[in-house]
Amino acid sequence: MKISTKGRYALRLMIDLAMHSSDHGNGGELVRIRDISERQDISDKYLEQIISGLNKAGYVKSIRGAQGGYRLTKEPSQYTVGNILRVIEGSLAPVACLEDEVNECKRQGNCSTLILWKKLDEAIRSVVDTVTLEDLIEWEKGNADNYVI
Repeated sequence: MKISTKGRYALRLMIDLAMHSSDHGNGGELVRIRDISERQDISDKYLEQIISGLNKAGYVKSIRGAQGGYRLTKEPSQYTVGNILRVIEGSLAPVACLEDEVNECKRQGNCSTLILWKKLDEAIRSVVDTVTLEDLIEWEKGNADNYVI
């Protein structure tokens, strides 16, 4: 499994939204894509594509107009990295036979590598489904405190 640039940028976008807006989901300050683009050094056109998927999933709310922008719909602690990545990347399963709820592979009864793929899938889930956007924000703040010239 390899997380694409789009997935990595989605996490950066969500961190930025969380750090630069207030009162998540309750009419707080809106953040413009242009501002995120400048802070994160990511094309605003690319961010528009990414935020569109997050908006459709209900993870962000958009307000149009001169004073418009985006904000999170929930508190950062309510978003897991896994959920954000799945919106953007699709399945995070390491192999196709583990993507669906039921494994329909004809070889699963005698597949010697299935145990390996299941263990890898469980390991991935144990990380991405327990780390929240709030955790990433705390890690971001910790990195800022450790900056040395």
